[in-house]
Amino acid sequence: MSFAAPRHLTIDSSIAGPALAGKKVGAALYNAAHWYIPPLALIAWGMAGHAPVALAVGLVWAAHIGLDRALGYGLKYAEGFGMTHLESIRR
Repeated sequence: MSFAAPRHLTIDSSIAGPALAGKKVGAALYNAAHWYIPPLALIAWGMAGHAPVALAVGLVWAAHIGLDRALGYGLKYAEGFGMTHLESIRR
């Protein structure tokens, strides 16, 4: 499925928010793209409506969020990209 990689990269493009719009707006953009509700809604829609593309996009998106969480990249605070709800990722 060739659409999975572009969608995965689209989600990561939310990381550019702080550089383009400032820390507060950037954190809100990143958090909106890394919230589980939209991908879970796509998964449910894909399963209920027999929409394989929606199902696949939702699964890739949810897996991306899970991987970010596993690596310590949690939801962002307005103080800066390195401050997350999981820990400080400043290294």
